[in-house]
Amino acid sequence: MAADKFPIEAGHIMMFARSIGDANEIYYDADYAKSTEPGITIAPPTFVQASAQFDPNYFLRPKIGEEWFGSAKEATGITKREGSGGGGGGGGGLHAEQHYVYHRQVKVGDVLTATSKPGKSWEKEGRRGGKLMFSESVTEYHDQSGELVVTATSVGVRTEKPATSAPST
Repeated sequence: MAADKFPIEAGHIMMFARSIGDANEIYYDADYAKSTEPGITIAPPTFVQASAQFDPNYFLRPKIGEEWFGSAKEATGITKREGSGGGGGGGGGLHAEQHYVYHRQVKVGDVLTATSKPGKSWEKEGRRGGKLMFSESVTEYHDQSGELVVTATSVGVRTEKPATSAPST
């Protein structure tokens, strides 16, 4: 994810907080927020993930005129395309972990810029899918002054080969 500009607006924060079921008033009541330590409306902890919606190339957003995974062409809503293995290596890929380091609170009025880079990679032997290959993607969110606000690390895993079902006993 590499949003050129990710404006932090009160309405976005309120909708995000509602979508995750968090009723903390600091996310939507400016008067209440003034009485708190930050003194301003702040964003919930995982809010920076919403920056993907500001990335014009975000892979989960449908392209106008093109089929996408939600086009309901199959019972699952997913149309299998040739060469789409979901993680390469003949196996599947999964999102395994997400870590956030907050250098300061994300607050209304910030305009963040996200830059992503590869992190560490490692392997581990799996039980049914062969080798498990882990890789990190590190996204840094800087504010309009260039200050580092949040570092998000995503860990993905893919298998060497498709995992088989556990043998029945």
